[in-house]
Amino acid sequence: MIWIIAGLGAFTILLGTPLFVGLGGMALALFAAAGISLTAVMLEMYRLVSSPALIALPLFAFAGSLLAESRSATRLVALSQAWFGWLPGGLAIVALTASALFTALSGGSGITILALGGLLYPMLRSDHYSERFALGLVTTSGSLGILFPPSLPLIVYGLVAQARIDHLFIAGILPGLLLMLLLALYASIVGLRARLPHRPWDPRMAWGTLWEAKWEILLLPLILIGIYGGFFTAGEVAAIAAAYVLVVEVFIYRDLSLTRDVPRIMVESTVLVGGILIILGTALGLTSFLIDQQVPMRLLGIFEQAITSRAVFLILLNLFLLVVGCLMDILSATIVFVPLILPVAKVFDVDPIHLGIIFLANLEIGYSTPPIGVNLFLSSLRFNKPIITLYRASVPFLVIYLIALMIITYVPDLSLILLR
Repeated sequence: MIWIIAGLGAFTILLGTPLFVGLGGMALALFAAAGISLTAVMLEMYRLVSSPALIALPLFAFAGSLLAESRSATRLVALSQAWFGWLPGGLAIVALTASALFTALSGGSGITILALGGLLYPMLRSDHYSERFALGLVTTSGSLGILFPPSLPLIVYGLVAQARIDHLFIAGILPGLLLMLLLALYASIVGLRARLPHRPWDPRMAWGTLWEAKWEILLLPLILIGIYGGFFTAGEVAAIAAAYVLVVEVFIYRDLSLTRDVPRIMVESTVLVGGILIILGTALGLTSFLIDQQVPMRLLGIFEQAITSRAVFLILLNLFLLVVGCLMDILSATIVFVPLILPVAKVFDVDPIHLGIIFLANLEIGYSTPPIGVNLFLSSLRFNKPIITLYRASVPFLVIYLIALMIITYVPDLSLILLR
């Protein structure tokens, strides 16, 4: 009966049933079939909403929504162009930098493609970059900043894995920079081979764009110094960041109206967080049943028989997560699979913080992996290109992502050295 219920629940989710309905229905039906009180699901929801770390989620979501609705994207592109446009492949490096900053601050891959894609793609084409390179760059860099604070996926992973969010913020910095460095090297090689033009260094323009975007640029140091210096908790930094962005975008830049735009953005970001919490609560209820029935321990027994080394476990984990990243959005995948993978990873001596970086790096790549990575479809719609064209355009960038993923996976110090 339990297997039948689980199979029906999974089938309804694949058919398009809202995730919280599928997960919640499975949890309630499974507890009922096992003769356990249904209040177990409600207790998991209560445990979630009583978590002290939870306050960071709506506050960072609100700050990200404010930035996404303002003209910060235009200022960040101008800043990146002035500072990096003189390098070989400079405009491509500009696109990478602007996308990473915007994704980290706004918290969403799709938002970056929709907000920056229409600005960056014509710029790359006008600078004589090939259509394939420009499409591949804009598509795959849409999720580039997920490992940088204050990324929402890092916060959600911390809530699910009961890991310290401030530690995750710090752990993602070097792996995120590694991804950017490898992609920037590829962009420079493309620029040199094609002898593409690059702009001369203009100190006046560089400092002018830095001055124009100074308030948004100061947000990242504010978050990192506050957390890394031990001055604030993640929740306190989230509150400071939300208040800071509100003041900057409404009263300093005046991109948003306090009476017209802010209430609407507040409602939209709250609805987003509410959706995440409903899915998270129902998923934790289902996880509670799986733990009660010792499913993770049984999986562990299977893994211990089939896998004899930590290296093999990490290879299989990467392959599995790349497939998951194609099929599910990053928040849903984190909520569903982290509770199942975490106990197994501990047996193979994988640090939970390092596991979080591996997990999110895989899902970041999965967004752009054929056949159904969501970034591919967003770019296809945004630029009116056949999906097959996006597949071909993304391949060189995905190869670089996979090289970086191997380094992130098998060099744990890259994620953990700053914490030590």
